[in-house]
Amino acid sequence: MHNPMAYMANQAYRGTATTVPPLKAVSMLLGGTITFLQKSLAAQEARRFEEGHDYLVRATAILRGLSHNLDFARGGAVAERLFQTYNTLILASHKAYGRPHARESYRRIIAGLTELREAWESVDATLRSSKAGSADSARTG
Repeated sequence: MHNPMAYMANQAYRGTATTVPPLKAVSMLLGGTITFLQKSLAAQEARRFEEGHDYLVRATAILRGLSHNLDFARGGAVAERLFQTYNTLILASHKAYGRPHARESYRRIIAGLTELREAWESVDATLRSSKAGSADSARTG
């Protein structure tokens, strides 16, 4: 029997991966992870623990999907570091769930995810501007 949540996360990842450029997809998925963690924390603080856990599972499913879709052959040390980062974030999120220090832990986790998302957005913008520059020089050259 398969896990319906994992199936839905995989389908969302595949759908995003086929309709938007890969770097944009990673940025969007990290944004979704941040949103789910924020919702998880809000639900925990409102003592809606089942709802909070559901959001936590969704957030970590996205991170698991990202970690399982890394290309270690092409990515080398960067892919290995991202794999470790995603898994550390998954473990930290689960460890903080329902704890008295959850707010502070989730704040740090979300800050790290935000920094990671902004880094991917910067890479995406840099690549798009370099492609635009090379396209302009090809037209004028």
